[in-house]
Amino acid sequence: MTQDPSALREEGNNLFKSGDVQGALSCYTKALKLSDNDSENAVLFRNRSACYLKLEEYSKAEADATKALDTDQGDIKARFRRAQALHKLGRLDQAFLDAQKCAQLEPKNKAFQELLRQLSVQIQQKVIDHYSRVQQMFKLLLDTSAQESDRLKAAQNLVVLSREDAGAEQIFRNDGVKLLQNLLDSRQEDIVLSALRTLVGLCTGHQSRTMAIVNELGMDRLCGVMGSGASAVSLAACHLLQVMFEALTEGMKKDFRGKDEAILPEPSRELRSMLRHLIDMLPASSVSGPGRDSAINLLVKQVPRKSQKNPDNSLTLWVIDNGIKKILEVSGTVPEITDGPTLTDNTPMNCAVLLNKLYDDLKSDKERENFNKLHHFEGSGLENKLRAIQTVSVLLQGPSDVGNRTLEMSGIMEAVISLCASENITHQQVAVETLIHAAGKAKRASFITANGVALLKDLYKKSENEQIRVRALVGLCKLGSAGGTDFSMKQFAEGSTLKLAKQCRKWLCNDSLPQTSRRWAIEGLAYLTFDADVKEDLVGDKNALQAMFQLAKSEDKTVLFAIGSTLVNCTNSYEVEKPDPQLVELAKYAKQHVPEEHPKDAKSFVEKRLVKLLEAGVVSALVCMVKQESPALTETCRECIARVFLALVERQEDRGTVVAQGGGKALLPLVSDSTDVGKIKAAQALAKITITSNPEIAFPGERVYEVVRPLVSLLALECSLLQNFEALMALTNLAGISDRLRQKIIKEKAVPKIEGYMFEEHDLVRAAATECMCNLVLSPEVQKLYLATDSDRLKLLVLYCGEDDERLRKAAAGTLAVLTGEMPEVCARIPDVTSHWLEILQALLLSESQDLRHRGVVITLNMMQADRSLAEKLMESEALEILSVLAKTADANQASVIKASQHCLDLAMEYGLIRNNEGGANESSAP
Repeated sequence: MTQDPSALREEGNNLFKSGDVQGALSCYTKALKLSDNDSENAVLFRNRSACYLKLEEYSKAEADATKALDTDQGDIKARFRRAQALHKLGRLDQAFLDAQKCAQLEPKNKAFQELLRQLSVQIQQKVIDHYSRVQQMFKLLLDTSAQESDRLKAAQNLVVLSREDAGAEQIFRNDGVKLLQNLLDSRQEDIVLSALRTLVGLCTGHQSRTMAIVNELGMDRLCGVMGSGASAVSLAACHLLQVMFEALTEGMKKDFRGKDEAILPEPSRELRSMLRHLIDMLPASSVSGPGRDSAINLLVKQVPRKSQKNPDNSLTLWVIDNGIKKILEVSGTVPEITDGPTLTDNTPMNCAVLLNKLYDDLKSDKERENFNKLHHFEGSGLENKLRAIQTVSVLLQGPSDVGNRTLEMSGIMEAVISLCASENITHQQVAVETLIHAAGKAKRASFITANGVALLKDLYKKSENEQIRVRALVGLCKLGSAGGTDFSMKQFAEGSTLKLAKQCRKWLCNDSLPQTSRRWAIEGLAYLTFDADVKEDLVGDKNALQAMFQLAKSEDKTVLFAIGSTLVNCTNSYEVEKPDPQLVELAKYAKQHVPEEHPKDAKSFVEKRLVKLLEAGVVSALVCMVKQESPALTETCRECIARVFLALVERQEDRGTVVAQGGGKALLPLVSDSTDVGKIKAAQALAKITITSNPEIAFPGERVYEVVRPLVSLLALECSLLQNFEALMALTNLAGISDRLRQKIIKEKAVPKIEGYMFEEHDLVRAAATECMCNLVLSPEVQKLYLATDSDRLKLLVLYCGEDDERLRKAAAGTLAVLTGEMPEVCARIPDVTSHWLEILQALLLSESQDLRHRGVVITLNMMQADRSLAEKLMESEALEILSVLAKTADANQASVIKASQHCLDLAMEYGLIRNNEGGANESSAP
């Protein structure tokens, strides 16, 4: 058998010339497995690309030609083949660029010129088609006498055209932006929506068009549309501005050129102008509540740094200097009593998130001190006091350190306590909410326990307003849960917590109450569910669960964290550190407090609660929560959702239900946008699903490739051994599906990590890593690693084949079987890595496990096929007698072992190493 890559390449060339394309493809593929020379590989990829073109596998042809060009950009044959493949794939613009470069390098080449001509004709025709369609749409839209339905259809067709780059360019070049400007100024909601969506198509990934559109339309107009009363229009305008921000900021990155590849001035001036307009929108009385929320949402997404590794937080400092007063003006607005901007129920929480993001993005004590100085309260009237208290309430929900410092300012806390007793319901409501938020902060809790409990109890018992009562109840819940899950630390009398929880559930199920008041009922349950008795009652109340899940799907985004916290408590998915038993005994001896677990927090109770939650539809509620586009869906909130998902997939039998209801898809955004802990929890939940479900069903289409990176992230020292093990099991499952998935795993640099775990002391982790390698070794890139003479990879595999752990032996033997079959030169190296190789191989052949016997016979066969001298060594050993016995086995279940054993004996006879005597027994012919 030919093992030289150059000889295989020549053989492939001859086969290709003779018309045997499949044979040529096979030779080039084998040569690529053997070759470790980059320039030789480039030629092989180029040649294999020609085979794929003949076989009409254009995607593979394009991929191989690209690999050849990655090594040598001047390879004109590879570039021409890629142009041909792109042409067939319909990617005319890219094909034209490649064909043009080919024609520039060889102007007299007729093939290049012909392809260029064909592409020019097709592209021109496509442009004409798009131009014709665009003109038709424009004509209809400008015709005010046309029927409204026809104009709307034309506007919707423009949206479709804008999603193709050729269509977008035609719209842009034919004064389409002015037409879209007119459509934006119309008052027809559907027409305005179509115009906004068309602009999204024009701006997506295209910096130069975006800059031109921003300057032509003007931010005043765009912000005016976003600030309009229609919620759908406001959201569409918000999405357009988000796309514009992304096109401009991505364009500032040196390695990003965008679709236009134009050289442009840095767009920082446009970015600052856009941000200034958003800041100016915040206090404007003409802006609608949803529009204001959209502006805050955009500031949350665009201003703070995405990574702390980026040292530049100048944008945050600029927004604080230019916008903090306007943000605080909105934060301090009490719509019922002050003249100010229109707010939604979500606005205060959105402001709190924005302030928190800005504060967290500050790098030094000096910057934080400056942030604290930028807000001060003027005037001493009642309205000013209310503004100050409302601002403190928002700060306590956001940057709580700033909120606490503000609370300590002269007269603020006293004003809160006094207004709690006010006869004005609005005054009471503002004060009680501030008291509740302050109670959650350790510094304030003791003060409020001493001064506020009696007041809250009085309000709860005596107030005739349900909205005040529910808020007072939450304050009591918050103070009553100070002991957390510690069963021995009860703040209130026995049974009081259950009574409070019962009242919360009653309010939660009361549809006649305003949604904000029902949200406060969930806030109360979020604290009370630290108590396992409350968890049991809540999970057993189907009506309360349904009411809570309905709120999770509602427009009120401020409820998300309270629901997430409640579900974390009910599923016991919070972190619990189990103390060392010896330390517990010492603590008891020293009469120190020892936390106690509630009997109903035992595993059996938790499992029953999980089943009830699944039956009630918790997965669909969580999926809706993940989809929410709101600042209220903070990283901490996402962590709560990830924790609950992990608890729900703990039992194998429940994973199918979670996947069927969209849980797998919902976990993917949580692994990239959450706290560090949340990302790990979400990744572990994905691992559990991938282990026991068919990944291609659980994550259909391209989504399965998104699972790889989070799984690889679990192969880290900071993760537990269980998380490492589950990640390895999941990656094993993925690596067995397709070569493309194996390539994705390799690209994520998982191979060195998996090799590291093959040395792990824990038996299960070591075996799981070896199983994963068994599937990955199907990839030529991984196979080449085992040819390196400066590593012990091969030695480790051979030695693992002789271990006592059967699972590890199977994995190692399987890997060795694949390697010896795909790379014959590995066979010759096996005797050199350990002197015990023959004993190990014979032990595999004699194993009681059929799987191990089969792997042993396959390795033996591969070694005999690879090298006659190896076959001779094997036939001189006890392997001959073992193979003879295995070949005569009458058990039909061992057909694969029998067949492979007989193949070994036939090969030995062919080599003349043994002969078949008259009695049918095999004997060695060696002297």
